[in-house]
Amino acid sequence: MTVTRTPATTPATSTPPAAPSRSSRRRRNAAGTYLLLMTLAVLFAGPFAWLVLAALKTKAEWVSIPTKILPETPQWGNFVQAFTEINFPAYLGNSLFLSFMFATIVTFSSAAVGFGFARLRGRGKRPLFVLVLATMMLPQILTLIPTYVLFARMGLVNTYWPWVMWALGASPFFVFLFRQFFAAIPAELEEAAIIDGCGYGRIFLQIFLPLSRPVLLTSFLLSFTWTWGDYIAPALFLDPDQTTLSVAIAAFYLDPHGNPDATVQAAAAAMYVVPVLVIFLFGQRYFIRGVVSSGVKG
Repeated sequence: MTVTRTPATTPATSTPPAAPSRSSRRRRNAAGTYLLLMTLAVLFAGPFAWLVLAALKTKAEWVSIPTKILPETPQWGNFVQAFTEINFPAYLGNSLFLSFMFATIVTFSSAAVGFGFARLRGRGKRPLFVLVLATMMLPQILTLIPTYVLFARMGLVNTYWPWVMWALGASPFFVFLFRQFFAAIPAELEEAAIIDGCGYGRIFLQIFLPLSRPVLLTSFLLSFTWTWGDYIAPALFLDPDQTTLSVAIAAFYLDPHGNPDATVQAAAAAMYVVPVLVIFLFGQRYFIRGVVSSGVKG
């Protein structure tokens, strides 16, 4: 009796699903990153959008309950009233002059101090640098009253000299930025200049300073923004004729009853933000490059 064997059937092997390609993962990561950035952009732009909407409302819409988000009829006349009710161009000129002056002086002085800490040799340089950085932990509001008493005794109140002296004293944060950037420049460049007969002043002005354009612009933008948005120091040190636009917006827009005119203030504040936005939009590439180069090198 012959036994016939049936061939064993091998179970069908299921093929594993193909792993997602690297390009598809990269596209998904990019989409998630852009979604996150768009969400953050909306959150950061929200206050400015609310400010513009408030500037376009009537006074009745501003105080209405519940709050109306969109105005029924945009009140563009609030911007005209904000520009004409006070001497807007004069206060704008005061803010521009003070901000440009302070930003220019503090950028140059901070670059000089940062160059000294990065390239010059001397005893006690490291503890002195740590002491300079430690001053960043001291809130400026604590030194405001002693500073005012000092400048009052020197006869510098109601002048722009306090900002000049603050700028000449340099900024610890900008000193750190310049020190990190200058420390990353190869020493051979400095040695070649010394062999050619250059002193450290000429090396700083003609070699190191032109190389630090991203950090220079970063320092200028940040210091300009700080001075432009400062309210306490101009309100304390300057009289109403010489004060800045931030103080004028907060104090000089009043209704016939002496109360703040909120919609006109909002229109003035919206115009007040525009110069800083324009400057940052034109300089953002160098701003980001300066922060990155100062933060990861050295």
